[in-house]
Amino acid sequence: MNKQELVEHVATEMDLSKAKAADAIDAVLDGITKAVKKGDEVRLVGFGTFSVKKRAAGKGRNPATGAEIKIPASKSVRFKAGAALKAAVNKGK
Repeated sequence: MNKQELVEHVATEMDLSKAKAADAIDAVLDGITKAVKKGDEVRLVGFGTFSVKKRAAGKGRNPATGAEIKIPASKSVRFKAGAALKAAVNKGK
């Protein structure tokens, strides 16, 4: 499912126009993005948790030349599925 399909689903389920459904989805995604960007955790009970994980700097190798390279520290977004989402996915087995 892509964003447009999600907009159509929300519009149908909530009896909204596609424009209002798109605005609502954009607002939710913007809220999650801002919170995670600040380093906060976003918990959607039953769905899952978005959080930031820090990766330390390290060393690696260029596979083409074998030369050692420095890998800078970075942050990545993690998503951990909630119990209800896991149950819904595994129910179809």
